[in-house]
Amino acid sequence: MPLFTYRAVDRAGKSATGTMTAENKGSAFDQLAARGLSPIAVEEQGAKANGNGRMSRMFGNAPAAAPTGGSRQDGFEKAAAVGPTPAATKVSQAAIESFTREMANLLAAGLPLSRALSLLKREASQQSVKRVWSQIHDDVVGGEALADAMAHWPRVFSTVYVAMVRAGEQGGFLHVVLQQIADFRVREADLKGKVKAALIYPLVLACVAVGVLAFLLTFFIPKFSGIFAEFGADLPLLTRIIVAASVMVTKYGLFVLIALVFGGIALKRYSATENGRRFLERTMLKTPALGRVMARFGLVRFSRMLGTLVGSGVPLVSALRTAKEALGNQTLADTVAHAIDEVQRGAPLSRSLAVSPILFPPSVVEMVAIAEETGRLDKELLRLSISYESDLDRQLRMLVSLAEPLILIIMAGVIGTVVVGMILPVFMMQDLVK
Repeated sequence: MPLFTYRAVDRAGKSATGTMTAENKGSAFDQLAARGLSPIAVEEQGAKANGNGRMSRMFGNAPAAAPTGGSRQDGFEKAAAVGPTPAATKVSQAAIESFTREMANLLAAGLPLSRALSLLKREASQQSVKRVWSQIHDDVVGGEALADAMAHWPRVFSTVYVAMVRAGEQGGFLHVVLQQIADFRVREADLKGKVKAALIYPLVLACVAVGVLAFLLTFFIPKFSGIFAEFGADLPLLTRIIVAASVMVTKYGLFVLIALVFGGIALKRYSATENGRRFLERTMLKTPALGRVMARFGLVRFSRMLGTLVGSGVPLVSALRTAKEALGNQTLADTVAHAIDEVQRGAPLSRSLAVSPILFPPSVVEMVAIAEETGRLDKELLRLSISYESDLDRQLRMLVSLAEPLILIIMAGVIGTVVVGMILPVFMMQDLVK
């Protein structure tokens, strides 16, 4: 086990130095805190001799740069040797929500941040979760801000999450922000759950329609095609089109499937690019019913985030920048970016938001203007988010109620056309017999 030398001060302010053994630097900090000592610097013995050591960072100082060619922290070197890198690590949403809420409770109870992180990493049951919490703890006791330590794990903590934590650290109300993040995530999960539940039945209907059509083209129609070939007469145009489609699916169905797979992959890659994402977002926003639902979803997320941050004391411009990230739609975020520029020039928030009627209807702009005048902006934004969330729920139900008969009509129309196309030659045969 490595041997560390330390320099610390006790509760009376007296300096103390010595040596101790610990698994890593984070464990050394924990042991010092358990003894009632506030560590100033901790160094692994022998580190200077091999050229890889460095003094730990002072509390409150800016993060020290990692050595060239090495990992950013000793504790992470050990974690990387036995587990995945931050870019490949994922933690369940339940674990993140539990971490957020428990951290808020511990900080509200008066525990120092390092002690709270130490408790949470010890309570973690899964190794992947314990590894992430341990590395965040090591980074924080090494001098990094909590937001910076979380930013090393982009697949665990979103940019919105990190931005809110940073705002809480800067404003001195970290426990309040963490509690609000936990509540925010619960409401977001409920809203996304409603959207997914609303889409299940239309998707099932669409899959059934595709399955029935595939059965007709690959099994039912080829049976009739042989009869029509023996008949020898000219077939109606509709029948010839259906038979040709059946032949193409039967002979080239595998190639068509491969083409569709590659097309889906190409579309996914295109949507991951800046231009592709903007094009798809603009297209969906212009779709009559879907565009309205997407805009309302963005409004709910933006209003809730902005109201939460403003109510916590975050400056308006900083709160707007963070709330912009919560939109999840770059096209809508561009309109908020313009509003941020207007606010920085001294314009009222309501007038700045009025440039985007798709995201902010005139009624919302008027309510924001009144809230600015009365000094109740945070409360009004949160009230708007609740009100429009109910409106979004109604719109989703209406969209689903329209999608179900629409899919049924399309399915009936396609299948009916195929059946009629197969029956037409039978009537021609009866006329010839007569």
